[in-house]
Parts: sequence; structure tokens; C-alpha cells
Amino acid sequence: MRHLRQMMDKRDLLPVLRERLALLMARTGQNRSEFARSVGLDRSAMTQLLSGQSTRLPRTETLWRIAERYAVSLDWLVGLSQDEHLAAEMRPVLEIAESESAAGETPLERWHREAVGTKIRYVPKQIPDLLRTEAVIDYEYSGGISPLPQTQLREAAFRLDYNRRPETDMEVCMPRQRLALLAEGRGVWRDLDRPSRAEQLRHMAGLLDELYPTFRLFLYDEVKTYSIPYTVFGSQRAAIFVGEMYLVLNATEHIRALTHHFDNLIRHAVLNPHQAAQHVRGLEVG
Repeated sequence: MRHLRQMMDKRDLLPVLRERLALLMARTGQNRSEFARSVGLDRSAMTQLLSGQSTRLPRTETLWRIAERYAVSLDWLVGLSQDEHLAAEMRPVLEIAESESAAGETPLERWHREAVGTKIRYVPKQIPDLLRTEAVIDYEYSGGISPLPQTQLREAAFRLDYNRRPETDMEVCMPRQRLALLAEGRGVWRDLDRPSRAEQLRHMAGLLDELYPTFRLFLYDEVKTYSIPYTVFGSQRAAIFVGEMYLVLNATEHIRALTHHFDNLIRHAVLNPHQAAQHVRGLEVG
């Protein structure tokens, strides 16, 4: 307990606390006033905390009250644990998860559901899943390698529906060269017919317009910058895609390292989200 109090004095826990309070409000559908009232906190104090005006953690009793009211662990609330359940065992630093679930929701669907209300940072393998057409998904996954096309179609629909919710916040980084290869029918796209490629670009541009600003696409130059595909789900976990499985990172320091890497990708972007749709529309289909 003494160690917990020492950790709770650190200001770098405040962003995690703000994120998790926002997550709890999103889950319950409460606004700031309702949430503050439910835990006996002054509305102005809650506003200062969530807006970043306050540089101090709330009193320990307040944090305990929030944790008890919403049945989450205090360690999770302040970022000392990635598992929110009160009676949960410590999760391993590294896990391996299959990309396709035998039944029910896939790991990605579950991770997105658990991260609602937090910022998701995403580096796709090719182009963002939710922006792909059915023809492109079928083309990419028709070779018999898991995950199956029907699983990908379901995940794409889930992610699109997820990103249409007003409380979502997703940033995506990918190389601008990948879109050029798609338009020109080169690289992995060399066997995809021209009409399908043209429709994919039209579809993508339309969704970029529709979903902005809660979905923001940054394009970087892969000659100068490199990244493997991964997703950071708020401060809860990060998942690195390695083909038919994910390496799941649960340690706070690892999640912060990947978040820092993602922020560097944004820093080196050559095209920003407000330019993305226009750029996609301007690509010449070969």
C-alpha cells in the first residue's frame, strides 16, 4: 500500500487516470456532471481533472470510491495494472493470441470493445481494415491462409460500426507509397483488377471524409520511416500483428514505448488527416 501511495504521487499517472475515467463514462453513458455526482465529487473538480487543468491526483479516498462504485481495481484506475477486474490475477507481460477465433468475437473485436472511450493507435499491415471493400478483402485472404475472408469481412464491418460511434478516437499511420502501389496495381496488388482498385480508392476516400475527425489517417514516407503493423488500445494493451497471431504486450512501459513510436510516425507524416481523402481521390489508377 505504501508503494501504491508513492506511485500515485507521480504526475505521469494523470493521463492514464483521465483516460480511464473517460472510459467509465463512455461505458455508462454518463456526462461529467452525472459521473461526478455518482462518486460524490464536485463537478468543477471533475472538469479540471478531465480537461488536464489539474496537475494533482485526487485524494486516495476519492479514487477508492470510484473504483468501488464501478467495480474496477484501484491499480487499473491509476495505471499500475492493465487488468481492471477486482479479483483478477496478474496478467503476463507478453501473451500470444490467435488472429481468428473459433467461435464468437475475435481478439481484435474484444480489444476494441474493451477500449471504447480511449484513443486507439493503428499501423495496418496493408490498408486499414475498416476502409477495405469486400473485393479487396476477398483478394487478400482468398489464398486459404488464416484468417479467413469471412472473418475479415466481419471484423471490417465491426470496426466501421465502431468508428461511427461518437465516442471513438482512432489514429492510423501508414506509408503513402502503399496507396500508390494499390492505385498502380503493383506489389501485392499486381493481380487485383483495375475496376476493383478504382472502387477501393473511391470507397476509402468517401469513408475518410465521413469519419473525420474521430478517424484520422496520417501518411508517412517509408523511405525515411519504418513500422511493423500494430495497434495500441489506449493504455490497456498493444498488439503486434505477426501473421496468423498477435504478440500482446500488457506491461505499461511497453505500451508507452509503442505509443512513443507511433507519435514519431505522426511527427514525420508527409500528409495529415485533413489532406488524406483528397490525396486518395487524386491517385491515378493504372
